[in-house]
Order: sequence, then C-alpha cells, then structure tokens
Amino acid sequence: MKPLLFGIAKIFLTTFLVASITFILLHLIPGNPFTGNKSLPPEIIANLEKKYHLNESVYAQYFLYIKGLAHGDLGPSLKYVNRSVSEILFSALPISLTLGILALFISIPVGLIFGISSAVYSKKLTGSLLITLITIGISIPNFLIGALLINIFGLKLKILPVALYESPLHLILPVITLSFLPAAYIARIVRAQMLEQLSEEYVKTALGKGLPKWQIIFKHAFKNCLISLITVLGPIIAILITGSFVIEYIFSIPGMGRYFITAFTNRDYFLITGTAIIFSFILTTLNVVIDFLYRKIDPRITI
Repeated sequence: MKPLLFGIAKIFLTTFLVASITFILLHLIPGNPFTGNKSLPPEIIANLEKKYHLNESVYAQYFLYIKGLAHGDLGPSLKYVNRSVSEILFSALPISLTLGILALFISIPVGLIFGISSAVYSKKLTGSLLITLITIGISIPNFLIGALLINIFGLKLKILPVALYESPLHLILPVITLSFLPAAYIARIVRAQMLEQLSEEYVKTALGKGLPKWQIIFKHAFKNCLISLITVLGPIIAILITGSFVIEYIFSIPGMGRYFITAFTNRDYFLITGTAIIFSFILTTLNVVIDFLYRKIDPRITI
C-alpha cells in the first residue's frame, strides 16, 4: 500500500511542479498573446487582457490558474475562441494515442528482432549490417525520415497520402516515421544487454551441455535483459502515446503535438501549459508503473 500511495503522490507532485514552472516561465516573457496584434485597437486588447486576467500580476494569475487546475480546469484557449484547453486536448489525445500505439506495436518487435539478431550474429556480416542500420536509425532525425518518406511514397510513387487524418492510409507514413527512432533505440539497448549476457558463464555452460542455442537466448539471456529494456520503455511509450510534436506537424495530423507547436507560435499560455501537464502526467504515471514492474520481474529490487 505504501509504494502505491508514494507513486500516486509522486505523480501529482511532479504534475504540479511542471504546471507551475511552465506557467511562470511563460508569463515571465515580456508581452502577451494580444500585444503583438496590430490589427486590434488598444481598447479591445485591454478588454481581452482583463477577460483573461493578463492585466494582473504573474502571481495573481498563477494562483487563479492553480485554483482552476485543482477543479480540473485547464483554462481557456487564447487562440481558439470559445474553446477550453481541456476540450482541445481531449479531442486531440485519441488521435495521438492511435498514432503512438500503432508506432509502439511496430517499434518494440522490430527493435527486439534487430537487437537480438545483431548480438547473436555480432561476429558475422549480418551483425555488422544490422548494427549499421541501428546506428543510422538513431542518428537520422525523425523529421528527415518523414520528409524522405513523403518524397518517395507520396510525391514520386504517389501510393500513399502525405498529410491530414482522413483514413487508415493517412496513418502509414507518420506511424513508420514515429516508430523509426524508438525501434533503433530499443535495438541498441537489447543488443548491448544481450552481448553482455551471452558472454556470461551460465550461457557457456548451457551451450556445453548441448542445450539449443535459441532456447538459451530467449529463455535465459533475454529474460535477464528485461530490466534494462523496461527502463527505457517508460519514456518511449510516453513519447509515442502523446505523439511526436514534429511528426504530427509535418503530416498535418490534428494531435496534441500539432496543437502544442501552434500554441507556442500563438503564445497560447493555457494551451502550452495544459499540454505540458498532460504529457507530464502520462510520463510520470508510466514511470510509476515501470517501478512496480521492476518488483514483479526481480523481487530483490526495492523501490
């Protein structure tokens, strides 16, 4: 019970700190979303500032926001008229979830296959080719991969749509783009751990007894790699679930990432802070879940 209560307290404390820091830093920047709009008369700007309490001190605005946050109110959007941040984000979250979960189902098995195979065949040409592909996957930015996929499959071959979210076909390119880096990163972690396990004495002993090689790899060596793998899965899953900001923007997908980028452009304080809160909540929750999984995998670990 105590670890559970500690985990819940950790989630809410971290989320509160992220909300506070994000809110204060944004409001310390000179000006506000309306002062740069030359098309609005000064009287209208003054009324807008009064409506959203932007004419008050940062501390007064902060306590008003935290008071609303305690009641589940993420505040109004300063850009999208008559829409709350909660409405915007919870309409965008399912889209980001769909994109992230599909990418997760691709990146984990691909990463495991590449990681295990590159370790098992590390002294052969196959292993060298696989580690080269893994290194390329980690080194190339995902926005560049997205641009290449758009150019090849969308513009030249014209077999896949390159933007928007209108059918399952529209998800193929962004899902592949989003899964590329996590798959390569998982492969690198698994490869390093597998190489370490394959050099252990228990593996050599099992091979000397005549046990099948693949049985030793999957039943014994891979099991001992799970702790390191689960450690990186928490942040990876959180990033995939909440969506890649750049990828959603490139493919014009109306997920959380696209709203987050446009919110920065528009200086939409509440939308930026709300997105940071949702992301922080998901990431911290997953980390707490990972901590409990540690204890299930290896009871010797105390959290």
